[in-house]
Amino acid sequence: MPRRTPRHTAGHGLELPSDSIAEMRALLPSVAEETVKAIIEEVPGYTGALTGPMGENIRNAVQLALGGFLSLASGRRGSDPRTPTAPAVEGAYQLGRGEARSGRTTEALLAAYRIGARVAWREMSTTAVRSGVNAETLVPFAELVFAYIDELSAASVAGHTDELATTGRVRQRLLERVARHLLGGSSPETVHAAVEQAGWETPTTLTAVLVPESQVRPLLTSLSPATLQAVDLPDLDEGALLLVPDAHGASRGALLRTLADRGAIAGPPRPWLEVRSSYDRALRARALGLTDDTEAHLPQLVLRADPGALADLRAQVLAPLDDLRPGTADKLAATLRSWLLHQGRRDDVAADLFVHAQTVRYRMGQLRELYGHRLDDPATVLALTIALGAQPGD
Repeated sequence: MPRRTPRHTAGHGLELPSDSIAEMRALLPSVAEETVKAIIEEVPGYTGALTGPMGENIRNAVQLALGGFLSLASGRRGSDPRTPTAPAVEGAYQLGRGEARSGRTTEALLAAYRIGARVAWREMSTTAVRSGVNAETLVPFAELVFAYIDELSAASVAGHTDELATTGRVRQRLLERVARHLLGGSSPETVHAAVEQAGWETPTTLTAVLVPESQVRPLLTSLSPATLQAVDLPDLDEGALLLVPDAHGASRGALLRTLADRGAIAGPPRPWLEVRSSYDRALRARALGLTDDTEAHLPQLVLRADPGALADLRAQVLAPLDDLRPGTADKLAATLRSWLLHQGRRDDVAADLFVHAQTVRYRMGQLRELYGHRLDDPATVLALTIALGAQPGD
């Protein structure tokens, strides 16, 4: 279906008799009243909405629009001939913004314009005929009425669209500010004030999720609408951060399935005011090359929280092996690690190392000669378990 070309009022060439214009201008209040009444009756979105101050504002807007039209139809062009309808168009634009703030759709707004056009044409054409306007003039008169309504409705739709876009941007900035306060160590009072201004419903928990930039939009369509996006974080040099509400308990599995194969890393769920700790853990996990779920990597995160301390501990507890050849020392260290992790079960150690059980017995004999009774000391066993719990380079 071909797109209809919008009608325009500029250069219309119509000039109604001044007495007809005067008579129609005198009827503006009643025409405005009839228009508002018809809108209330016929557009569900306006039922009960045009009473009190709001109804008065709409009536005034209708009168302004009709007054502008009559000036146009009388041949008056104002100070700028290119914009004879400028005040009414500006009013229509602001009306569209107001309707967006009131939560009404453009469909309701355009329906109101169609009804307004019908009522205005009926009343003004009746008056024009009564005042002696001939049939040949009524045709361009009708065209001008509906071209004028086209211009006003287009301005209102533009206002409605701009208001929604502006409101969306403003709210997004307010939500981003909430995220910055949560991650920046602001006081609970400051955070609560930001939350109230943004109109954000606080969850029980928040989970920090680091994602590649390319995955932000796809993920936001799958996650809770209350998810916060943090931007311009000084310690986040790549990717993006999402703070996902109430992804704890059974809901965490759904979150992890959503994140699968997206290169994301999810921190632990935390009480929403404490989400910084979830973010810090996700950052540490990513720095270690871990992916998906930080909760699945807790041993590595603990063991490698301080790489320098871990290296010093390994050097300390493996000191009895220092005088051995490197190859022998490595084999004994691997055997000791497996022995600790398998709680001394020789067959399990042998299977883990792909050696014979007798080899395990021989190596453990060497280790007992080197360590003596320290292998039975709980403090030594703890230190060895921590030092050898993660293989170098894990």
